[in-house]
Amino acid sequence: MRLAFATDAGTTRAENQDYVDVFVNQKGLQLAIVADGVGGQNAGDVAATMAVSHIGNDWTKTNVDQVSTVRAWLVEQTIQENQEILKTANRYKTLQGMATTLVIAVILPDALVIANLGDSRAYLLRRDSILQLTQDHNLASELLRKGAITSEEAADHPGRHMITRQLGATEAANPDIQDMRIKEGDLLLLTTDGLGKALTDHEIIQIIQQSDSISKAVASLITTANQQGTPDNVTALLGIQEGVGSQNASK
Repeated sequence: MRLAFATDAGTTRAENQDYVDVFVNQKGLQLAIVADGVGGQNAGDVAATMAVSHIGNDWTKTNVDQVSTVRAWLVEQTIQENQEILKTANRYKTLQGMATTLVIAVILPDALVIANLGDSRAYLLRRDSILQLTQDHNLASELLRKGAITSEEAADHPGRHMITRQLGATEAANPDIQDMRIKEGDLLLLTTDGLGKALTDHEIIQIIQQSDSISKAVASLITTANQQGTPDNVTALLGIQEGVGSQNASK
């Protein structure tokens, strides 16, 4: 898959607590990962950087190349990294309370394996349609899924800022893991919540379709989110499935 990604502090935040990167394992399989630090002053950027660098570097040492083994590996890694963040936070007073959201995509020749904790998202774009692959782990989304509030109420509910699953918050790490088939021409989009706070799904599709390349699409997504007043950091990673053997990434 050909990939491009970028991250930006946005227009209202003094620092950027998002982190994004791509890693390749011994079998040539890509792992794309996006994290959004949680905790404000409590070193959310450290938690996000730890999660991306540790999980990514561990991926480069693996030989896994099957959906079932990738799923198991992702569960094991998120549990391991959760403990590492907790231990580090307990060791240093300035890091206490740090945590991070996480969304990971492992790209196989004809499939994706997605893992997520928190409200960073994965989307699949096919032709003129966009499908959110992940469920947001925040209080508003949890209430919506239980039928306690409507989708209109969820859009403005104060619980949309309350993350219910993340790395580093508790002893339990419980990522959602799923896999799906992909086809040549499919687009993968990973984002932090700063993008979704400013752009609708329709706007995301329009921006991508009007761009000459995936790198220009990433830049346009971030620029437009900032122009429309996103209140958060903004990160976007976009990939196009070009067929077996395409393993290119750019920043």
